[in-house]
Amino acid sequence: MVKTSFISVISQEEKRGSIEFQILSLTNRIRKLSSHLELHRKDYLSQRGLRKILGKRQRLLSYLSKKNRICYKELINRLAIRESKTR
Repeated sequence: MVKTSFISVISQEEKRGSIEFQILSLTNRIRKLSSHLELHRKDYLSQRGLRKILGKRQRLLSYLSKKNRICYKELINRLAIRESKTR
């Protein structure tokens, strides 16, 4: 599964409490929930949970981009997610 491959790659390099690992685990949960919602379109509680997780990941990504821009760019490329819009 995708989750184990990503975790094995990053857990060797970084601690589990790091921002990068938290973003990684949230991304894995987002992908899992997205595939669930493709099958179960009317699961509104899962939709709400997905929106909450997306917001949390967005906040962590914005914090990381302010703290360490290079690490932010590398993480986005490694996880294949879009860069957030600047406000």
